[in-house]
Amino acid sequence: MLSRSSFTSLVVGVFAVYVAHTCWVMYGIVYTRPCPKVAAAGSGAAGCVWPYLARRPKLQLSVYTTTRSNIGAESNTDLVLNVEDFDIESKFERTVNVTVPKKTRNNGTLYAYIFLHHAGILPWHDSKQVHIVSPLTTYMVPKPEEINLLTGESATEQIEAEKQTNALDEPVSHWRSRLTLNVMVEDFVFDGSSLPADVHRYMKMVQLGKTVHYLPILFIDQLSNRVKDLMVINRSTTELPLTVSYDKISLGKLRFWIHMQDAVYSLQQFGFSEKDADEVKGIFVDTNLYFLALTFFVAAFHLLFDFLAFKNDISFWKKKRSMIGMSTKAVLWRCFSTVVIFLFLLDEQTSLLVLIPAGIGAVIELWKVKKALKMKIKWQGLRPKIQYGTYNDSEKKTEEYDTQAMKYLSYLLYPLCIGGAGYSLLNVKYKSWYSWLINSFVNGVYAFGFLFMLPQLFVNYKMKSVAHLPWKAFTYKAFNTFIDDIFAFIITMPTSHRLACFRDDVVFLVYLYQRW
Repeated sequence: MLSRSSFTSLVVGVFAVYVAHTCWVMYGIVYTRPCPKVAAAGSGAAGCVWPYLARRPKLQLSVYTTTRSNIGAESNTDLVLNVEDFDIESKFERTVNVTVPKKTRNNGTLYAYIFLHHAGILPWHDSKQVHIVSPLTTYMVPKPEEINLLTGESATEQIEAEKQTNALDEPVSHWRSRLTLNVMVEDFVFDGSSLPADVHRYMKMVQLGKTVHYLPILFIDQLSNRVKDLMVINRSTTELPLTVSYDKISLGKLRFWIHMQDAVYSLQQFGFSEKDADEVKGIFVDTNLYFLALTFFVAAFHLLFDFLAFKNDISFWKKKRSMIGMSTKAVLWRCFSTVVIFLFLLDEQTSLLVLIPAGIGAVIELWKVKKALKMKIKWQGLRPKIQYGTYNDSEKKTEEYDTQAMKYLSYLLYPLCIGGAGYSLLNVKYKSWYSWLINSFVNGVYAFGFLFMLPQLFVNYKMKSVAHLPWKAFTYKAFNTFIDDIFAFIITMPTSHRLACFRDDVVFLVYLYQRW
């Protein structure tokens, strides 16, 4: 059986291999090997695939809409944008009004067909045209409307609101108000025997004389389709705005973007909702590429420290037989606050990137409460019976200090929490009474949660020791706290949760001071 130190070394070793492998894979995505025969044979090199754009053809961009996923002719399509003398080097953004068919208004789908073809020729008659299809609608459950719980509606209006809320549980059709297009503009010569699989599915090849050319690579940036840009389609809606934007793209970024879009699609196949996938999109779209690379490494280290913190925390409490020097009230508070934060994040429909670790932490804190109170659950048939263990004299002394600290703390904490809950009830709108209750609890946790470290600090002061604390777990959690400071500006989360990340820095520094 592996010792703890060798197991930790094994985990760190696997992590190092994972980081190295990720770097290698990312290098393979960004860098594409050109056709080696070009240097030797020049433009007549056999086995190479040449760019058609190198011939500098006059191009035209056309965007059509239709309710059909497959079209074979011009019929049943509406031309919404036509860019003559299309310059692939010049970016642009144009907003057009799109007529919404009756089928789409009744929860149907509307598709955009984007054609890049020779100027002056209809795309249906151009053998060298390239096109790509994208749905302009998606299905999502609308966000419930928030109301003032005291002055909102009468009893009759509340019943109507409840009916409406039940109806909103069903997904409805939403309009994607943005369409972002890219064309790969590099005059890159591919090796025909080793075409990258990611780009290959976007390529259309033609034979021109003795050489093979690939037509312009047209790409739709699905990562730019954000939830904040979605609009609910009502049955009375006849026209909706569509912002079409274009920019050129390099081969390296194109391949990277294709892999990221595939990753987001895989998340959705695993059950991630549109909103969860949107949080991941935001990391890629709203972040500088260099900062994004830093984020990847930071996220990897966050995962490592999360694992090591959980491992050491569980190991510490698994061996814990005595509560000498440990504040039971602080353990109960951490459990309560962790569960409340988890319920709050669940109510706010926060990203799974934040929700899943919070849920795991809540389960661990519940288990720690069972250990701290020395609880044993015995089943008498189908009815559980809870038994509590006894405390020795040293543990009772610790409990006295703990109770004394909580007594002084309650004089400050309870009025602040009750006052904050009353203020929010009068001035803030909520979806339901449950939402107000959870928000009141979590605001107390976030705003005054640092006060609940006082019982443990008071116990440390009276015991003149901090040796009883799980310092390994604290250290790993501290590293993660500093990493959370970075993620607080990257991942979408409630503002109160973002501020709590910085509050945790202060908590750890106080513990360090006591140890020193």
